[in-house]
Amino acid sequence: MGETNTVHSPLVTYASMLSLLCLCPPFVILLWYTMVHADGSISQTWDYLKQHGLQGFIEIWPRPTATAWKIIACYGAFEAALQLLLPGKRVEGPISPTGNRPVYKANGMAAYFVTLATYLGLWWFGIFNPTIVYDHLGEIFSALIFGSFIFCILLYIKGHLAPSSTDSGSSGNAIIDFYWGMELYPRIGKNFDIKVFTNCRFGMMSWAVLAVTYCIKQYEVNGTVADSMLVNTILMLVYVTKFFWWEAGYWNTMDIAHDRAGFYICWGCLVWVPSIYTSPGMYLVNHPVNLGTQLALFILVAGILCIYINYDCDRQRQEFRRTNGKCLVWGKAPSKIVASYTTTSGETKTSLLLTSGWWGLSRHFHYVPEISAAFFWTVPALFNHFLPYFYVVFLTILLLDRAKRDDDRCRSKYGKYWKLYCQKVSYRVIPGIY
Repeated sequence: MGETNTVHSPLVTYASMLSLLCLCPPFVILLWYTMVHADGSISQTWDYLKQHGLQGFIEIWPRPTATAWKIIACYGAFEAALQLLLPGKRVEGPISPTGNRPVYKANGMAAYFVTLATYLGLWWFGIFNPTIVYDHLGEIFSALIFGSFIFCILLYIKGHLAPSSTDSGSSGNAIIDFYWGMELYPRIGKNFDIKVFTNCRFGMMSWAVLAVTYCIKQYEVNGTVADSMLVNTILMLVYVTKFFWWEAGYWNTMDIAHDRAGFYICWGCLVWVPSIYTSPGMYLVNHPVNLGTQLALFILVAGILCIYINYDCDRQRQEFRRTNGKCLVWGKAPSKIVASYTTTSGETKTSLLLTSGWWGLSRHFHYVPEISAAFFWTVPALFNHFLPYFYVVFLTILLLDRAKRDDDRCRSKYGKYWKLYCQKVSYRVIPGIY
């Protein structure tokens, strides 16, 4: 079965699965409730829960309504249709552990523009008001929590009964299989890639759609959009635009090429991304802060710079791989390590490890501008409440953990070459510190 049961012990899996199942759904609802109904104040929500206990929590948990299901179904069907129908160039993913090479249609950017244009068009022509989404947000999150759980059960059954490729299999433990996933590249038919749908077209796309929704809601309530909301929305949209511009590159990353499609990643993309990643904007709807032109522009420029550096890190590495090291990095020939490794089928292959440019600063330097960008699109909320900054804190923990997982994977893959690489690039994430 390969990686799934070597990366995480059953104990770690049980602990993370229990905490995801027991803590994350209530957290999503509490975050929404606090942002929308408790003035963004954790202490206000805490006092409410202290007074009313579990019963009070059950009362604030919205029931998934028909409207919520309808909104999710229309959005999901629309994104699935765009993924299947829009033209795009053929892109090959990395070769999998069992030697398969997934083929994708790169039409993310087109899907992104069509989605935003349609959404704004529906609002502009009075066909559908995005504030409806905001007004039913709690019910939508509630429906996503339950719906995504059922979706993951179906994925687990599919992995047993109808796997899409040989990159699948069971660890012999049902809980591990459900949590970490059965299949690396589950598909419906030949062309509909489930992970591209959950991670990119549902999860990441919902980030942009909700960012716009919050902006429109503030406009409809106040007749104007505060500069803080504008900075937040623009930076989030620039970030998501960068994501779709680079989507084919994302298909080479850990999420797609190494993590299987299980509860951990799919539930995260279907529920956690729309609710937690968008939360700074959710807070700003009812807290219009006026930053003043100078400060707003400063935050905007700093945020865009961080997003650009994050993009340039990925671009640099992709260019280096594409040209097999025959390119310029910061104006000169790149320094590199030629590492050989053995595949599961016993073949010996080589990889080039880049040790200059951004990648000479630290092994995962691209996480630094990513975390900084998240800080800059949250800071328009200023510092009256901690909750808007939860995403920044969460992202920092997530990326530091991912850096460690990636290092562990590379150490077992490249052995002595990785040791050599770590001597040359000694810091894991933050140059000079960590």
